[in-house]
Amino acid sequence: MKISNHWLREYIKTDIKIEKIGDYLTDIGLEVEGIEQYETIKGSLKGIVIGKVITCDKHPNANKLKITTVDVGEKVPLKIVCGAPNVKEGILVPVALVDTILYTKEGSTFQIKKTKIRGEISEGMICSESELHLSEKNEGIMVLEGSAYRVGAALSNYFNTYQDEVLEIGLTPNRTDAMSHYGVARDLHAFLQSHQIESQFEKIQALPMETEEESGYEIEIEEASLCPRYVGAVIENVEIKESPEELKNKLKAIGVTPINNIVDATNYILHGLGQPLHAFDGDKISGKKIKIGTARRGTLFTTLDGVEIKLKGSEIVIKDAEDVPLCMAGILGGENSGISKNTQTVFLESAYFDPVAIRKTSKLHGIHTDASFRFERGVDVGNTRTAITHAIELIEKISNGKLRGSILESYPQKIENHYVILRYSKLEQILGEKIHREKVKKILKSLDITVINEIQNGLELSVPLYRAEVTREIDVIEEILRIYGYNKIEAPGKISFTPVSLDLGNREDLEELWSQVLVGNGFFEVMNNSLTIENDPKEAVLLLNPLSRELSHMRKSLLEGLLENTIYNINRKALDIKFFEFGKVYHKYLEGYKEKKQLALLISGREVYENWLQQKSSTHFYYLKAYVSLLCERVGVVLEEFPLEDTRFSEGVALSYENTPVIKMGKVSPELLRLFDIEQECFYAELEMKEIQEMREKILKFKNIPRFNKIRRDLALLLDNDIKYSEVLRVARSNKSPFLKSVMLFDVYEGKNLPEGKKSYALSFELLNEEKTLEEKEINEVMDSLIHSFQNELSASLR
Repeated sequence: MKISNHWLREYIKTDIKIEKIGDYLTDIGLEVEGIEQYETIKGSLKGIVIGKVITCDKHPNANKLKITTVDVGEKVPLKIVCGAPNVKEGILVPVALVDTILYTKEGSTFQIKKTKIRGEISEGMICSESELHLSEKNEGIMVLEGSAYRVGAALSNYFNTYQDEVLEIGLTPNRTDAMSHYGVARDLHAFLQSHQIESQFEKIQALPMETEEESGYEIEIEEASLCPRYVGAVIENVEIKESPEELKNKLKAIGVTPINNIVDATNYILHGLGQPLHAFDGDKISGKKIKIGTARRGTLFTTLDGVEIKLKGSEIVIKDAEDVPLCMAGILGGENSGISKNTQTVFLESAYFDPVAIRKTSKLHGIHTDASFRFERGVDVGNTRTAITHAIELIEKISNGKLRGSILESYPQKIENHYVILRYSKLEQILGEKIHREKVKKILKSLDITVINEIQNGLELSVPLYRAEVTREIDVIEEILRIYGYNKIEAPGKISFTPVSLDLGNREDLEELWSQVLVGNGFFEVMNNSLTIENDPKEAVLLLNPLSRELSHMRKSLLEGLLENTIYNINRKALDIKFFEFGKVYHKYLEGYKEKKQLALLISGREVYENWLQQKSSTHFYYLKAYVSLLCERVGVVLEEFPLEDTRFSEGVALSYENTPVIKMGKVSPELLRLFDIEQECFYAELEMKEIQEMREKILKFKNIPRFNKIRRDLALLLDNDIKYSEVLRVARSNKSPFLKSVMLFDVYEGKNLPEGKKSYALSFELLNEEKTLEEKEINEVMDSLIHSFQNELSASLR
């Protein structure tokens, strides 16, 4: 939000410099992100004086240049080399003196210096209108005609230059009270008053505007909950023309383009007092009646910018006597009732609309305006009449119009201030220190928060309606702290805390653990939008009010987003991809909606980055599987492998726990890769966070370090080639001995000295009795049992 320094000081009188004001505003929560200089004429004509060309001769070394002497009011005329075709003796011209800074159209600067041009001294520059940013004319130098110009005088004396400093405030959505110059001034005054810094601030009051005649118009509110308060006024005999320069300069300084005097007046009140207004052409309102309600579903409405909209029936609209929509209330006006150059009668609207209804309509149609921004957050219902009276005064002044009849108003049920109880004990608990109670009352008074009653250990408060977000005790405490000063709260010398036991159920810990593992192995984390376009609507969650077709569904898989990241990097010659993402996916089933969180991995390109030491090798499925196994190992999870049928993969496997798939991984199908124009192979895995976390909580337990040593025994088994290690591991783990703690394959041999169709697995087994040292007899019993199982179930033999 942009705040003009000149405009701000119309509401608050203070000698504080703008930079210090920026600091104070930041301290009270209105963070100033920067201060920009605004000028209607770039450079404000500084260093430009009026000169008279005394002589004008041809340049001896250049056919198109001339050497002039120019009187600029000094004792000695300046010698200036000029190439303009219209320079001649006796004319008055603008002269940029040495050291003057001029600006290009692009915004860059250059300094006028005393220099030589083709061997001749030049002590300044005779300027064109475009070089001074007075117009686009650049055919020659600017010639000043008329007797008013005085040689040696500053050119800025003859042109209206407007300078301002503009504060860029990063306003948080809850601060509706500060969405105007008046609101910022009010908040600044509260801070200055609380800190005994001199300033003057006068509250804006509604102006008395009553006439005996009738306006001839009437208003009707069909549903009071949608529009609790509506104020209207009729101004006749207006002249539609340009606004005065002072008004246009204020608007342009904050980035608002002037349109005409009536529209500019409504924008002035919007940014000045924070109340959105709308001006209708009064002669286009059928039956001279304004109705506020909803339109029939399917009714067509054409906006001011010519866009035709089919209404859904839930929007608040302003209608005429024939129920024709004139305006989408609080958002955008209609084409058929807007102000034009032929307008003579203006119907001016100031209202308070239901914030929820405005927000829904704005999102439903994707229309966001300055008015909707304020209405959907809640404007000050008490400001509607005040704002319209000041708008009427301004419009009468700049359009020669006159108010017809009395101001029309509908406010059937007055909205009361918020009632809040503040406890001093709670205030001190939150702040960590005591503030004198009189100081607290003074701060509350500066914030227009009225003390209704003093109770034991607290206050009963009435909070003004313009502070829409201050409805709870903690909100009041935040307001007090904001004005008191965050920097005044001292940090404690010591911090007390209570240690807590490790919570294995903390999913954030699992994410952090896996993130560290993956980053340590060269992966990069990505975060993609959960909104996407879904070509397959099956089980997809469709948004009711999508921002666009490309963001119409909730994603069903993290794969597509990672493939978009992949092609983005490939197109920029980053071919070796190692990505991971934590994110949620969404599905719609017959029994309802389902949301779950996953970890997704995607790798592509080379196994290791190109270097002189290692040969190039493409990544492959087992490379991905190794990382998945590493993640499972870090959380102590052991899974079973099953074949996987998934259209996303040309080849894939599923890893399950107790017959529940928790990991899917495989080679991404060529058909899917072609949709993203990816030509290199990609491998993808997705891990179900909830299920793995629950397994972790079951499996991972803390145990004391064993008091006795583990015993290791090795076996070399001769097996058929088609037997997998997973089968060997299954048989070993089915052994009922409580002493068998781990099994590890440390060598595989296929080749000479082995029977045809056979291979050798070398296995190590770790045995431990946690109560005593194992005896040889116990060890042999376990090993014999294992050998017997391998022989019976796998037809294995010992080498």
